[in-house]
Amino acid sequence: MKVLKVTDPEFRKYGKVVKNVDLKPLIEAMAATPCPDDTVYVAGDPALEAVSTSKDLQRIYYGELPIQVGYCNGHNQKLNAVEYHRCSELNIAATDAILILGCQQDIADDFTYDTSKMEAFFLPAGCGVEIYGTTLHYAPCGVDGKGFRVTIVLPLGTNAPLKEAHEAKNPSVCDNEDRLLAAENKWLIAHKDGGQDEGSFLGLKGENLTV
Repeated sequence: MKVLKVTDPEFRKYGKVVKNVDLKPLIEAMAATPCPDDTVYVAGDPALEAVSTSKDLQRIYYGELPIQVGYCNGHNQKLNAVEYHRCSELNIAATDAILILGCQQDIADDFTYDTSKMEAFFLPAGCGVEIYGTTLHYAPCGVDGKGFRVTIVLPLGTNAPLKEAHEAKNPSVCDNEDRLLAAENKWLIAHKDGGQDEGSFLGLKGENLTV
């Protein structure tokens, strides 16, 4: 699929490039995080949260709200699913990466979503972006099959296990957004070929996109 740049005008509806923050300390700290053959997500890493960059991001981008600073690292070339939050997410690239993005507004009334509406964007090493709360996204992809390391910043508690029971998920029918809730502040729509947990709502239609 065609890969645009996060500096291209097409990116503006999905987010914006992080400015006025020194990202170097955070990127240097990311060098100590693992880069496995598959994909690993850690919601909060104390070593990353301790650097000066994280304090600046909390103050400037989250208005001093408590945040978690973790990472999504590994090797991946496919979309597999989309998720969204009720908040912005910051992605800061320690290596080159590709983000596949879409708009929550394009989700159908039955909570299915056509993957042909998505676009891919190159996120260069050393660059950070704010991904708006209405932007569909999932794990980053590597460039040319290489591994990636991307810092993920979110409000504290996002992606933690749910504390209450929610409506049972049905792989073919969904008439209530509550069925998409996969973790705290995380609504997820999976592709049938994406290898998601049993019970995930399989609402992605079309190709499981590959970059």
